[in-house]
Amino acid sequence: MELTGLHLLLSYQCTFECDHCFVWGSPWQSGTMTLGGVRRILHEAKESGTVTSIYFEGGEPFLFYPVMLRGVIEAHQMGFSVGIVSNGYWAEDVDSALEWLRPLAGLLDDLSVSSDLFHYSEKISLQSQNAAAAAAELGIPLGTICIARPDDPAQAGVGQIPPGESGVLYRGRAIEKLSAAAPHHPWTQFTTCPHEDLRDPGRVHVDAFGNLHICQGIVIGNLFREPLKEITARYNPDGHYITGPLLVGGPAQVARTYGLEHAPEYADACHLCYSMRLALRSRFPHILTPDQMYGVVS
Repeated sequence: MELTGLHLLLSYQCTFECDHCFVWGSPWQSGTMTLGGVRRILHEAKESGTVTSIYFEGGEPFLFYPVMLRGVIEAHQMGFSVGIVSNGYWAEDVDSALEWLRPLAGLLDDLSVSSDLFHYSEKISLQSQNAAAAAAELGIPLGTICIARPDDPAQAGVGQIPPGESGVLYRGRAIEKLSAAAPHHPWTQFTTCPHEDLRDPGRVHVDAFGNLHICQGIVIGNLFREPLKEITARYNPDGHYITGPLLVGGPAQVARTYGLEHAPEYADACHLCYSMRLALRSRFPHILTPDQMYGVVS
């Protein structure tokens, strides 16, 4: 595996509790990265020799602005391309957005702001418009992420959610809140993982506990316990307890491999995969972790 990007889940905490969120972002969530943790991850990224981009995400990274800002500054100084993904709650008007973004001018290569009917009362929210205006004035590249409602389906993205409109991925809170409203299909047809490259993903997520997620909730190592280079060198996608079956025959193969009970139909491959992972958590607690990713909020 040759990684080119690390996406730091700065916190599981968020100002919103969106129905579609697959990291269970919430004001009540726990797990926030320290500045020391950020620096350790940046050091590991540099030592890897292959990582070129760093993103700060959540939850909502702007909730922990001093740590995020220092992380952005140091990542930029280390030569990384730097991005942030935010819900834009801080852009109540253009003047406010300018003050939030001014310290980031000249440091960011991308700012992605969510704007859809999960976050706000209109697809193109006032907050996203204010953020866009401020970013344009400061020369910060900005894109908008929009997730369509189940009754307004759009083409789902592959890997990182792209700018523009995408469909819901039915994992995390979306199973509980949205899957019943989506069309369902026979479980046997979900024979591939359509959203992640499990052999060579290019980018992975690392959370506040150091967990390295090849897909959110499927962990391949811990950056706070061993070097990134060792984790990536050791990773064997075909021999991994979860990615192995996924590569053979998708989420349906996970169900078959472990003899798991399942419903006859699911909304999408993520729905079946996440449901099977929930059933396997007690068997693979160090892989299907942390609790925050599975809706266990203390």
